[in-house]
Amino acid sequence: MDHLFLVVVSGIASGAVYGLLGLGLVIIYRATDVMNFALAAMATLAVYVAITVIDRGLGVLAGVVAAIVVAVVVGLVVREFLLRPLGAGRLFAALVMTMGVSLVMEAVVSDVWGTEPRAFPPLVDGSVQLGSAAISAQDLLIIGVSAAAMLAVGYLFTRTTLGSAMRAAAESPSTARIIGIPAQRLARIAWALGLGLAALASVLYVPRVGLAPTALTAPLFRAFAGIFLGGLTSMYGAVVGGIAIGVLDNLAASYVSANFRDTFVFALIVLILLLRPQGIFGTRSFERV
Repeated sequence: MDHLFLVVVSGIASGAVYGLLGLGLVIIYRATDVMNFALAAMATLAVYVAITVIDRGLGVLAGVVAAIVVAVVVGLVVREFLLRPLGAGRLFAALVMTMGVSLVMEAVVSDVWGTEPRAFPPLVDGSVQLGSAAISAQDLLIIGVSAAAMLAVGYLFTRTTLGSAMRAAAESPSTARIIGIPAQRLARIAWALGLGLAALASVLYVPRVGLAPTALTAPLFRAFAGIFLGGLTSMYGAVVGGIAIGVLDNLAASYVSANFRDTFVFALIVLILLLRPQGIFGTRSFERV
């Protein structure tokens, strides 16, 4: 029973990271219709800047702040100078552009910092004893910080004027323009928020697995799986889907086979999507033909 408890808690910690990444992706997608495949590469670049700041003796907290700032700035630069000039409705072109940006950023990180894996210092050390089970303090921190960030985003979108404007612009950009909501400004805020969440997720995740130029590739794909499981346009779905993926992934690795963990998880997702294509929290859309 203790082993199952530890597996579930570790899965929730991993899933919280996937949920934060997925939440960042959904916020950007709903605001700008761009699925940002470069999100993980931008966050990776930010984490390498963070480890540089830490190596210079400025502390882990300064490194975390630096990572968030760098991710936001890089994301906004990419949007303003590479994606926005493509124009509205160029979804495939924007998708290919983000893929290209991802490859370029991975190459830059490899050239500047090298490809050898590096250790990233944990934000907290030690473990917490719950009964006879010892839970990593880093895992508990991941769960707590992720929960606080998700609640803050939920409050922003449901209880503030800015959040209401962002939801209105996401639901109907043309209507938002008519009533005077500044769509471009809201899009920039959405990109900043999405990249900030991705950077936060990354600095929480890399102490568990180590830092490498492709360290966030697997979490990104699991975040996508969580998005499709929860519902492509649902922020709640991205969070719940990400946590579900993390728990299922750990359970499959522990009780089925570590070699087939992804096969088991993604086969289950395919089955669920066959029964409910819009995802658990998604809404079915209809178009007049």
